[in-house]
Amino acid sequence: MGKFKLRTAALSLMSFMIVVSGVFSMGTPAQAGYSTDVENVLLVDGDTGKLLYASDIDEVLPPASMTKMMSEYLILEAVNNGEISWDQEVPISDFLHELSGNGSLSNVPLTTTGSYTVEELYESVAIYSANASTMALAELIAGSEGEFVRMMNEKGKEIGMGEVLREAGEEYSITDLQELADRGIGDFQFVNSTGLPNSLLNGQHPEGTEADDDNYMSARATATLAYHLINDYPEVLETAQVPFKTFQPEGASTNMQNWNWMLPGTQYEIVDYEYVDGLKTGFTNAAGYTFTGTAEKDGQRLISVIMGADSELHRFEETQRIMEWGFNNFSSSEVFPEGLTLEGNETIPVTQGEESEVAVSTAEAVNLVVRNGQEDSYTYEVEWDESLLDDEGRLIAPVEAGNAVGTMYVLSEGEDAGYLQGEGEEYTQVPVIANESVERAGWFTLMFRNIGGFFSGVWTSVSDTVTGWL
Repeated sequence: MGKFKLRTAALSLMSFMIVVSGVFSMGTPAQAGYSTDVENVLLVDGDTGKLLYASDIDEVLPPASMTKMMSEYLILEAVNNGEISWDQEVPISDFLHELSGNGSLSNVPLTTTGSYTVEELYESVAIYSANASTMALAELIAGSEGEFVRMMNEKGKEIGMGEVLREAGEEYSITDLQELADRGIGDFQFVNSTGLPNSLLNGQHPEGTEADDDNYMSARATATLAYHLINDYPEVLETAQVPFKTFQPEGASTNMQNWNWMLPGTQYEIVDYEYVDGLKTGFTNAAGYTFTGTAEKDGQRLISVIMGADSELHRFEETQRIMEWGFNNFSSSEVFPEGLTLEGNETIPVTQGEESEVAVSTAEAVNLVVRNGQEDSYTYEVEWDESLLDDEGRLIAPVEAGNAVGTMYVLSEGEDAGYLQGEGEEYTQVPVIANESVERAGWFTLMFRNIGGFFSGVWTSVSDTVTGWL
């Protein structure tokens, strides 16, 4: 829908300056009071996707087992869609039986003759990061892990994680994932369901991928995935926060300690942080120690991404530090109230109506996550809906009270890193509505207005002529 813009030159200049400032500060929101030696760090408001801290968030790196967040998403989606059920039994292939016995990888032992439900295997994925269990569920859902990987990449594009590396590299005739990542071509790439490098799969890597491929995500893409996983399927946290569980306690049991050692009740509680309730750790030699954490405090949820930390302790310490910084420095605030009378746009002219203008105001309040003390650092601009206007920018009667006639756009006067979803239209744009109805004037009234306008024009012309004689 087109829009007819009514802005002063000063406002246009200010808007331009704000846009330019936003472009150059995109990766560096207000971050005084927090610093880190980890290069790739991101903190996001868990409800709105607002970026609160960002450092090298678009560098594409191996995420290790944080990849499993996408597998969890597709598992929960399949259950919610009725494609699989929690009590459904999952077959185990000879390869997965062999892989599950690899003591160097996180696994629960699986046999080809055993009985395992979707729920049991999902719990081993979400709590213990079990690799063979993840692959078994992938095969159940998609028929093969290769098809499941295709679904992973499609879902990543669908939820806004960005471009798939290989697809983005097609125009360069580059297929090597490492080269694409090094050159910053694309945002993510899934090559298996687990986050392991394909080289550890003994030649059994998914079809459509290469033996030396690895998974890749930027911190921004990782946070986007976590944001959608938590908001689309909040039940994921019910399992992600379980500190300990026994896998098949009545059989060859395995004690599953949650790898998230920030959770109270885990074996090590290396950094005990009561507010953390998820989400996914990861480690490979290429990735280092990674962690996507989430915590809720006083009704506020945050999501953090730490990539390339030096140790388990390091990734959890950084998570706690940035979480505390976020909780202490940001909160939700009503920046503009509902029913706001817009300065300079209190009314809009009306043509062919019983009234010549109508008062307008905002239909909704604007609530934003803002840095404490910066609640007043926001301005706005108004754009009218061109489809409702005549050539002179007047609303065409009739006008119904409560109908949207334009949009108010909220602008930040300070540093602003934006939203995971882009510009955050959902939070920074509100409808401007007509406060009263204006009926269309009757033909008799319109006729006399036109006659009056004609004679007014004639009188003005005569008056100007006489004035010229004098």
